[in-house]
Amino acid sequence: MNELLLHEAFDGTTPDARLVWFNPPNRWRLDPGGSGLVVEPDGQTDFWQRTHYGFSADNGHLLGLELRGDFVLSTGVRFHAVHQYDQAGLMIRGDADCWIKTSVEHELEGPPQLGVVVTNHGCSDWSLQDFPFPDAALHLRLTKRGADVQVEFASAAGEAWRLMRMARLHWQETMPLRVGLYACSPKAAGFRADFAFLRIERVPAPIPPD
Repeated sequence: MNELLLHEAFDGTTPDARLVWFNPPNRWRLDPGGSGLVVEPDGQTDFWQRTHYGFSADNGHLLGLELRGDFVLSTGVRFHAVHQYDQAGLMIRGDADCWIKTSVEHELEGPPQLGVVVTNHGCSDWSLQDFPFPDAALHLRLTKRGADVQVEFASAAGEAWRLMRMARLHWQETMPLRVGLYACSPKAAGFRADFAFLRIERVPAPIPPD
């Protein structure tokens, strides 16, 4: 059975004291009983390393805490996108050269995209699939076991989780990881993301075979 480490419903005047911003946005607030944690990312913010586009960006906004070991984190997010690539979701970060993020990413033409970016050895790779829900909201979940991370999504709480990706991250086993919610606006400001909660659970170590 998983051990609950944190369940932040953003229903108070301040977030849980363990949650700390990496690259805090200029505009964010709590809306208890309403939208939860409201994040309006600064313009030209992103997490990306080198591949295809050639640039490195490590100035996206991440609200999280440091963990070691195995865990699962989940959230519910609603997005009010404006520009291409506006995005909000979950992230596990070792350092600038090794991390994973998953989110909905806005497209100007065609449907929004469910995306996963895996970055190893300072190079990112990116997988996409069409966003399958009519409402601009969903739940996301990342489960870390050792070097492997399972990425899932669901339409709402209580609905079946769907597998989006299974990835291996080449972080050092002893490296503390920063895990939590993230949001970026690679093009310009104006995007808003509403996070309903952040839940983090400890995953028990596997029982060795006899």
